[in-house]
Amino acid sequence: MSCALDAVVVPVHLRRIRPQIRVPLERALDGVRIDEADAQVLIDTEAPDEVGALIAVAGYLRTRLHGTVTTFSPKVFLPVTNVCRNRCSYCTFRSDPDDAHAWTMAPDEIRTSSRNGRALGCIEALMCLGDKPELAFDSYRATLRQLGHASTLAYVHQACEIALEEGLLPHTNAGLMSREELESLKAVNVSMGSMLENVSPRLRRKGEAHYYSPDKDPERRLAMMRHAGELRIPFTTGILIGIGETRAERVASLGAIRDLHRDYGHIQEVIIQNLRVKPTTAMVGRHEPDSLDIARTIAVARLMLGGMNIQAPPNLSPYDHRLLLAAGINDWGGISPLTPDYVNPEAPWPHIAALAETCRAQGFTLQRRLPIYSEFIDGPGFLESSLRRLIAERTAQSGAQLC
Repeated sequence: MSCALDAVVVPVHLRRIRPQIRVPLERALDGVRIDEADAQVLIDTEAPDEVGALIAVAGYLRTRLHGTVTTFSPKVFLPVTNVCRNRCSYCTFRSDPDDAHAWTMAPDEIRTSSRNGRALGCIEALMCLGDKPELAFDSYRATLRQLGHASTLAYVHQACEIALEEGLLPHTNAGLMSREELESLKAVNVSMGSMLENVSPRLRRKGEAHYYSPDKDPERRLAMMRHAGELRIPFTTGILIGIGETRAERVASLGAIRDLHRDYGHIQEVIIQNLRVKPTTAMVGRHEPDSLDIARTIAVARLMLGGMNIQAPPNLSPYDHRLLLAAGINDWGGISPLTPDYVNPEAPWPHIAALAETCRAQGFTLQRRLPIYSEFIDGPGFLESSLRRLIAERTAQSGAQLC
């Protein structure tokens, strides 16, 4: 199914769109995913008419591929521990064990938060934590021993079991995991995830965002995502923009994610997340990506990734929800009625009623979803049989509820 460009873009603007922009947009409307070369030309354009045409085509394709429903996952954010061996230069979530703001949730805290979230209509239990702090800190290893575990991910397994007992569906975002760790956690998670952030090894050089973060090595993260594909784990990943990457590195990162999904079919969602600069970090002087830069990146992602699910966190761009919809997203990610975004605590979640009204004004219906996308529930090997009953229950309870 194809559509003429002048049916999507205001015709009076067409004469101001260069052929190198017009041609890939026309191919995209013909159902062809653009390649990295075309994506680079599109993401680099600053001309208002060309950016407008790019966004218009991306929004049109999103609606053609996903209809007029946008989704979100009602979640409880469970920061199992914020102790982390990495020191990303933009992060305020992580801590050392002896920091005043360090924490590791106790089992009863996990249970209470899960129970309270379920009472408020949450479906997802998002397990978020620092990367393997036991490899760096003796005192944290002592904490794990008190909890009865030798590793953080073994404790996360227990946390997922608690969430399941309370009727929530776990989704674990635990940074770098081995194949064996992924396989173990698959039994107690309906989906898992880890941000690629960026595929460029340059960002691990001295002075760059990931210099002190061994677990942010892109080859190791890509290898983990390949293991997840081999294990048939529905997987969420994405890119983080504004951390010192070039636009070409954004395009390369999206291409790497596309190729993973082509090979394994397991990438259930791609997040385009913009950096929020924190005043106490090494990146305090950096400029955050502006609204059009975010929208242009989302639009290029839509043209590169086709029908894959694309998300932008609504709390990180609170004044740009209409623009994000126009640029081609079909999901808002997890939103919690109970817990803050511990990674970006300065950015509160939007009120669901207000977000639903914004969606309606743009011609969309906001709908709750599970932390596993529907196309993966019945996909061969994607879901452990022990989780199917609970999935069926939660689908019956929430799958048809519209906001």
